[in-house]
Amino acid sequence: MRGPLSLEDHQRIRDSASAVEHRTGAKMAVVITRISDRYSLFTIGGAALAALVAGGLAISASPALSGRKLIFIELCVLVATIVILDILPIRLALVPHRIKRAHARSLAHREFAAHQIGHGKEHRRILIFVSLGERYVEILADHATHALAPTGAWTKMVDDLAASIASGQIADGIIGAVGACDAVLPSKSPQE
Repeated sequence: MRGPLSLEDHQRIRDSASAVEHRTGAKMAVVITRISDRYSLFTIGGAALAALVAGGLAISASPALSGRKLIFIELCVLVATIVILDILPIRLALVPHRIKRAHARSLAHREFAAHQIGHGKEHRRILIFVSLGERYVEILADHATHALAPTGAWTKMVDDLAASIASGQIADGIIGAVGACDAVLPSKSPQE
């Protein structure tokens, strides 16, 4: 299955992040995910509600309906609704914005922690996180790296990246964000 980025786009992103790492000694990670959670509870809950409503309508339309027929109708509606609600755009439409944002933010912070643990306690760590389904972007940096940028610089980077992604320029937006991170990082010292 092809995603929104081509192999060439992935290579361009890797090359730009590697160039920043080489020049600055910082560790750059870019995480692009389709969605931050399966949101199964919303699919199952929505399907269960639809099955109950269908059962209520069936009983209202035909009060003499047997219990077996009612259960059969509810099960058919449940299965059909689960299949329909599991289609990604429909599933994401069911989930409230604040929940999608919370799940994406949580995944971004877990990814940052995982990358930090995986590479020791070195300073100058940056994670660029993009969750396409939730339309969520976050750039995380360790405290020392965060302090290198002037006030508002990180927010501008996120806003610029989000605008690029909204216009369909995902790879170019990420490469621009990598370049913006590069602009705030000092060159590595000769000892590094």
